[in-house]
Amino acid sequence: MTDNEKVNNNLEESSEQMQTDDIIEDKEEKKEKDYIVVNNSPSVGVVYYLAHSVIIAVVVIIILLTFFFRIVNVDGRSMMNTLLDGDKVIVTNFMYEPKNNDIVVISHAEEYDKPIIKRVIATEGQTLKIDFQNERVYVDGTLIDEPYVSSELKEGNTEIPEVIPEGKVFVMGDNRLDSLDSRYSEIGLIDTDNIIGKAQFVALPITRIQYLY
Repeated sequence: MTDNEKVNNNLEESSEQMQTDDIIEDKEEKKEKDYIVVNNSPSVGVVYYLAHSVIIAVVVIIILLTFFFRIVNVDGRSMMNTLLDGDKVIVTNFMYEPKNNDIVVISHAEEYDKPIIKRVIATEGQTLKIDFQNERVYVDGTLIDEPYVSSELKEGNTEIPEVIPEGKVFVMGDNRLDSLDSRYSEIGLIDTDNIIGKAQFVALPITRIQYLY
């Protein structure tokens, strides 16, 4: 083979190699472009953003409802006129300990498996005396002021302890004439472990929005 022929062969091989390299580069560039186009698609970004937002919102709601507050529907007339049948109240339960005068939601009572809402009258260790004849309630020997009471004080069917036992609270409804509460054996003293939390606000209906003292 002559020198000229060798040169021509080398040129042809170089040309073919360059064409091959160009084809490979073109393919790689095309893949890169396709990849960029797909990942920058507006619809994909919107879907991802929405899904991410929904997941975060659900997690936050679950945490709030588990550890901080929940919404409870008032059923019945026992807390009139403070709370009315159908009111929706916001209840907080994070590190809550029942105190006198709190309105609380109770998961169940002695013989009552349905959640109820009542007012705490006395807590563990406190002395309690109820004068039904004169409609007066004494806690630790002091007559308590009850401007929220909407009806006369009716005697129940169970004995009321002089001192509230440990881990228990005594509750009554504000509508004393029509409230099944700790005066009755069906409810009895409430175990603090059965208290879901304290009612803080009336959230609905809008005309009833108010803070509960």
